[in-house]
Amino acid sequence: MYVCVCCVWGCVGAYCLVFRKLVGWCYSNYVSFTAMKSGGTQLKLIMSFQNYGQALFKPMKQTREQETPPDFFYFSDFERHNAEIAAFHLDRILDFRRVPPVAGRLVNMTREIRDVTRDKKLWRTFFVSPANNICFYGECSYYCSTEHALCGKPDQIEGSLAAFLPDLALAKRKTWRNPWRRSYHKRKKAEWEVDPDYCDEVKQTPPYDRGTRLLDIMDMTIFDFLMGNMDRHHYETFEKFGNETFIIHLDNGRGFGKHSHDEMSILVPLTQCCRVKRSTYLRLQLLAKEEFKLSSLMEESLLQDQLAPILIQPHLEAMDRRLRLVLKVLADCMEKEGFPSVVENDLDGQPSSHHHQAHGGR
Repeated sequence: MYVCVCCVWGCVGAYCLVFRKLVGWCYSNYVSFTAMKSGGTQLKLIMSFQNYGQALFKPMKQTREQETPPDFFYFSDFERHNAEIAAFHLDRILDFRRVPPVAGRLVNMTREIRDVTRDKKLWRTFFVSPANNICFYGECSYYCSTEHALCGKPDQIEGSLAAFLPDLALAKRKTWRNPWRRSYHKRKKAEWEVDPDYCDEVKQTPPYDRGTRLLDIMDMTIFDFLMGNMDRHHYETFEKFGNETFIIHLDNGRGFGKHSHDEMSILVPLTQCCRVKRSTYLRLQLLAKEEFKLSSLMEESLLQDQLAPILIQPHLEAMDRRLRLVLKVLADCMEKEGFPSVVENDLDGQPSSHHHQAHGGR
């Protein structure tokens, strides 16, 4: 997997060249084989390329202008290809760098999916619509039916391509349940939604009782809030590094669904724990300045993608608005508990001793 090291306003030197090559590779490489990916609720395809590389393809299900219907539950929302692309760029601008590279691609459904698949279940779902467009729907638990078919124009469809992580045989990963996981139930509430002191309990529980894991969860919380992603039920880490690891920000397709609404419940981990890394806090303050405005940097960064524009203006403006809300939450925390108790100095390479003591409770 390539890693692009960039400063806040874009790529630097050779790293920028690598990043652009990777985006170009995702967009233009010859597709030699396509198959459905098992697991998950919505249709995803594994695309194999002539150079033996692989990527995860999420096809376009909504236009840029469509918002998540107000009566949809978070667990039945569409997974958006442009959200996957935008999440990769947002993650870089926040300086987290925990999203595997994602780029947009215009795919020929006939030549690059139907004609190169050996998956009969996938092949059988292709049909020609009354408008003479090529359509397919595959097999999955949500939205895989004739009524929710994915149709091209006439056989071209947009999608996101996410670079594969190293094979599990080379780099095993561990899946963790998010402590602030939602109930995924129409009526039930999760414990954190009814217990304002829930974070104190989390702080006593491994792996959140030591190291940077709790602070990494705060990073992920801010990342999800900025894009409006309510669907973070689990997360993954590389097993080899034990608790001295980092969270991989995978599956971001349910972000950027509503620009007209800020879902404050996503920020509950931050409001309950009142903890943040100094590096993250400084980055957020920088992105709130007019000359480094988050929406402007996102707009500029997303222009590098072949499917640009990736986000409509209201989504870009929503990120600026949400950033101000995050900083307001942190300001309230500091007023209540003091700067040293809230902001953890991670810039010297090691968590301070205060971090380990603070986990014992507030």
